[in-house]
Amino acid sequence: MRSGAPPAASDVEERSPGVRVVLDARPLQDPARAPATARYLEGLLGAYDADPVPGESFAFLLQSDLADPTVGLAGLDVVGRRLLPPTRLLRSGALTIDPFLLRGASLGAAWRADRSGAAGAVYHAVAGAPPILSRIPIVVTLLDLAPWELPGTFQRTPASRFGQRLRARLIRDAAAVLVGTEAVAAAARRLLRLRANRIRVVRLAAHPAFASVANGGEAVAGSDAQLAEDRDRLGLGERFLVYFGRFDARHDVATLLRALDLLAGRSRPRGLPAGAWPPRLLILGASPEDRAALARAAGRLGGGDALVFAPALAPERLAPLVRGSRAVVMPALSDAAGLAALDAIAAGVPVVATAVGALPEAVGGAGILVEPRDPARLAEALRTVWADERVHGRLVQAARERAVTSTRTWADVARETRRVYAEVGVRTPE
Repeated sequence: MRSGAPPAASDVEERSPGVRVVLDARPLQDPARAPATARYLEGLLGAYDADPVPGESFAFLLQSDLADPTVGLAGLDVVGRRLLPPTRLLRSGALTIDPFLLRGASLGAAWRADRSGAAGAVYHAVAGAPPILSRIPIVVTLLDLAPWELPGTFQRTPASRFGQRLRARLIRDAAAVLVGTEAVAAAARRLLRLRANRIRVVRLAAHPAFASVANGGEAVAGSDAQLAEDRDRLGLGERFLVYFGRFDARHDVATLLRALDLLAGRSRPRGLPAGAWPPRLLILGASPEDRAALARAAGRLGGGDALVFAPALAPERLAPLVRGSRAVVMPALSDAAGLAALDAIAAGVPVVATAVGALPEAVGGAGILVEPRDPARLAEALRTVWADERVHGRLVQAARERAVTSTRTWADVARETRRVYAEVGVRTPE
């Protein structure tokens, strides 16, 4: 399945039959633990909720010790919620226990789905390992390849090695594996030895809050006022860069801090006003633990004077800050989703990123791509978007053209994902 082309006229009218979807919703209960996964589930389930399909029903698997965020999905036919023990506390050990735990939970959740009008049943795995020996087809959304791209970090212990190998085997056995870009599809085939006919490319979409600040009208006027207020409160000047600041092994934080330190040692570029050098970097989305880790790393590597931390903000507050920045910075060692890049470009803002995973396709001509672990080149890219008005203007124009011409939404993601459900889960008459 290729998601780049618009649907044919017949596809617009034809709707996929509704199936019973068993879905592990635990990432929604603890979004700070896996932000990309929580963001994906929020977008997908929100689109399902806004446009329910006859016969479609959901059974959610949830952690017993955390609040249930799915209760607000009033448009969905939720036939059950199975409460599971908090295996996240076992860390890497959860990858070994979850497949067995999820098998038992999914069997009951999918039993006799046809009696409620469903045309079949699927298990949709978005995080962790899928169930083992599942009796219903499994659809996997693969948002993270870091365990296999960076095995020295994510497979250091015997437990983590065994858990990731088991997870890879279960993903290989899935009826369909969804990825966001062709590059991620190729990497998944190579790293996990997936069969090409099991992979479906279903491109992801920006959060609507970021698209709304680039679409003109009252929304932009309101966002400009919000930007001015937040900029004053945070002590930012007119120019700043943005980094979605998790201290995560997938992010190339060391290279970013070294690049900022290199820029701090250079003289102010010609034409910049006093006080506009060196660049300032606004950290968004960092937990208190992330902030502490970033501060410690900056103490070792430099660049700490450039960092400004924002408190936790809703997407509607984040979007004006992103739109008001010079660029979003995404130094990464592994990124199979590219959601922050999609958000930035939807807001009409260029991206400086490393050329890994989903990022080259997500950024395209609306940014600057550099190789990972190269502080000098990252520093030069940051200096360019900060001080070179000609290049920056060209990148902004490219980002805004993409924001206007790219109409993909989470409704599109939901429609194409439902097609995969129907492809693998609808029972054929005997």
